[in-house]
Amino acid sequence: MHKKTTVLFDFDGTIMDTNRLIINSWQHTFRILEGRERPESEIIATLGEPLMLSMGNLLPQIPPQEAVEIYRGYQHGNFADEISLFPGMDKLIRDLNDQGYKMGIVTSRMTNTTMQGLDKFGLRDYFSSIVTCDHTTKHKPDPEPVFIALDQLSSRPEESLMIGDTKFDILCAKNAGVTSVLVSWALAMSEEDRTGPYQPEHILEKAEDLFRIL
Repeated sequence: MHKKTTVLFDFDGTIMDTNRLIINSWQHTFRILEGRERPESEIIATLGEPLMLSMGNLLPQIPPQEAVEIYRGYQHGNFADEISLFPGMDKLIRDLNDQGYKMGIVTSRMTNTTMQGLDKFGLRDYFSSIVTCDHTTKHKPDPEPVFIALDQLSSRPEESLMIGDTKFDILCAKNAGVTSVLVSWALAMSEEDRTGPYQPEHILEKAEDLFRIL
């Protein structure tokens, strides 16, 4: 096995607990456009997808940009108050840095809120590559975002792993030839999802367990 030198992280649902923020943003959008909320299961099923795609699927009768503006309007006013780090993630990132690992973020979130979240917890400077939906026209599970990050980090797929919380992260890693790691706190993946093409090579029960994989 090649020694791992590089760790790529998804953002939402992996480093940052944005689940309640995302659910609240969707319900706000549904209330404005439909006058009602929807079952949370419909929202959870979209986690990891590019937002424009999800809007087109869940609100096909509404121009996607109109719905996205409502959604992002809620996040603009509530983002900082409704996000938090998952347990152990702060220490993990700092320990990886201290041990000389190269780190990047590969996310379907926009750049501005990704940076806002990282800045809130003082984590931006630990990542030498931050690839968001603004940096590529192809998104997870396409491998292009991972390839961009690896290029920026001067890393090879065989020496890298990708940590995420959705099937899009797992397939993206597999498609890029990168070791796939699923966090145990993944909200969007059921036990059924964790088999077949979505089966990760590793499941991270606690953040600090990553060093057993590396």
